[in-house]
Amino acid sequence: MFTELKREAYEANLALPQQGLINLTFGNASALDRARGVFAIKPSGVAYAALRPEDMVLVDLEGRVVEGTMRPSSDTPTHRRLYLGFNSVGGIVHTHSSHATSFAQAGRPIPIFGTTHADYFFGDVPVTRKMTPAEIGGAYEWETGNVILECFQSHGIDPLDSPGVLVNRHAPFTWGDTVARAVEVAVAVECVAQLALMSLQLEPDLSRIEPELLDKHFKRKHGAGAYYGQPGASSHG
Repeated sequence: MFTELKREAYEANLALPQQGLINLTFGNASALDRARGVFAIKPSGVAYAALRPEDMVLVDLEGRVVEGTMRPSSDTPTHRRLYLGFNSVGGIVHTHSSHATSFAQAGRPIPIFGTTHADYFFGDVPVTRKMTPAEIGGAYEWETGNVILECFQSHGIDPLDSPGVLVNRHAPFTWGDTVARAVEVAVAVECVAQLALMSLQLEPDLSRIEPELLDKHFKRKHGAGAYYGQPGASSHG
């Protein structure tokens, strides 16, 4: 019944180590069937090399496991909270990729210095506030999702304009209309984090990209006026 959903989640999870975004078993990807209110996610702690499509665990948006013999990822509540909070999202990726995680651990957003970054984000990659001791000691993974949503709501950030976030002291989460798109954004986040660090080494006082250039590069790929790519095909890449 959910064979295709499991396949999408499986392929996305395999793509994470293939793209150099994963060490050990850190990270996970999930794919949502919003019409049926069910998402497929990686089982907790299973090595990527050992994964099979049938290992993906199905969880509904109430948090109940509806299919699967293994325990779902420990980050499942965070994925569920984001699916409930961001209605446009159909796939979520969490990694601990090195450069992006460096910014997260420092509690700093990834500043937008150039057009590579502007192709994916309409501004800095945001960072959440630190979680409180009560949040950490309570329903930690669910509260992680709440802190992400709070960051976007309090700063008036559109999740379509910023398809990812750095969780303070933790690591990045990215999303998209599909889980394949969320993987693509995860690659982009790691890329722009590395570029930002190298750019700051060359020019510590580097200013952010000019508004006109940001507007041009983001909007030629996103929104009603987008003209990059071929008609009827993905406008990214």
